[in-house]
Amino acid sequence: MYLAICDDDQEDLNAVFSLPNAWRETHDAGLRCKAFQSPVELLEAARQERFTLYLLDVMMPGMDGLEAAREIRRFDDAAEIVFLSTSPGFAYESYGVRALNYLLKPVERSKLFSVLDDLSLQEQKNSEALTLKAGATFVRVPYAQISYVEVIGKHVYFHLTDGNVREVSASLKDVESMLLPRPEFMRVHRSYIVNMFQVEQLSSTGLRTFQGQSLPVSRLSYPQLQKDYMALLFDQRGAEGS
Repeated sequence: MYLAICDDDQEDLNAVFSLPNAWRETHDAGLRCKAFQSPVELLEAARQERFTLYLLDVMMPGMDGLEAAREIRRFDDAAEIVFLSTSPGFAYESYGVRALNYLLKPVERSKLFSVLDDLSLQEQKNSEALTLKAGATFVRVPYAQISYVEVIGKHVYFHLTDGNVREVSASLKDVESMLLPRPEFMRVHRSYIVNMFQVEQLSSTGLRTFQGQSLPVSRLSYPQLQKDYMALLFDQRGAEGS
């Protein structure tokens, strides 16, 4: 996990900063923290780095925590946000930026530890997901929700099982390195990588996904593709039966 903590009060910042480090020692888990006293400095860093969690003081001079959170949501939809305040009066407004939690100061060790515990478990689950940068926004997409990937020039389109499409700027090589190490993803054509668990029909002339899309299949690669597909299905059945 990578945490960004922002509070204009140095004493409060130090107090909060010490808690994730204590959590890391007790859990023997990977965690990094970066502290900021200015929301402006925080936003500059956030546009260059990807934080897992933002701990934001609500009341700060100039730009407050709520304003900073709204700006963060313009380019990062995946990170979690937790507000820190001496008053519960802003809790309702925190829902507007999909805040994970709202903690009162002084922040109790047990409550922040609970937040970090939940995030740690979520990160373990997220190892089964892919982080995409769609435009100026980060999004997390579970591998199981990817139906197929289409490459057109320098643009890659992730077609999801719910019908949505995520467009990212990447090369075919980038996509192959992200997906092909996983056995369920296979390159069926020079422009398509498919989640074979989402394939309803496969033949030498093409395939059809469970979502109803028809995609071409390379005739040269079809014999090996057919073997790999059958092996994948047998492996899945064996895993389900064990």
